[in-house]
Amino acid sequence: MADIKSPANPLFLREEELRQGIEMLFFAYRDFTGEPDAILSEIGLGRAHHRVVYFVGRHPGITVSELLAILKITKQSLSRVLSHLLTEGYVIQRPGEQDRRKRLLHLTAKGIELEQSLTANQRKRIAVAYRAAGAEAVQGFRRVLRDIIDIEDRSRFPDETIQLPGSPKR
Repeated sequence: MADIKSPANPLFLREEELRQGIEMLFFAYRDFTGEPDAILSEIGLGRAHHRVVYFVGRHPGITVSELLAILKITKQSLSRVLSHLLTEGYVIQRPGEQDRRKRLLHLTAKGIELEQSLTANQRKRIAVAYRAAGAEAVQGFRRVLRDIIDIEDRSRFPDETIQLPGSPKR
């Protein structure tokens, strides 16, 4: 008998499953941001500050325009948050070496410490979930997240496969 693969099971595309996925994202986001929100609240900062600190830490030397493209917020909104982070000593800006008009953003030691404290619990949550799910599930999860992201930003996350233990190297 020939091995005929059946089409993908469409059960996960039913209304209830889609709504459950949306609800799970809400709960996951709430719990993922809960501890950082508490830390930020103690020092008079909010989620917008967290996003700036995270991306400046992740991309030292990022320009203001690059940060605007990632965050998709107005210059005015970023200006308020960035001014506060500069004043409080979490971020510094330096002129670019080739183009001195560019403002390159970097975390200070204080900013690095804040970024690490904000992401410590988040990294732990992701690591625990990834370990429990296994490499194939993580690969599928990453693919789902990547495909939720607007198409113009997907190239930030190459559609790479995760190497499973014991499988031949590519």
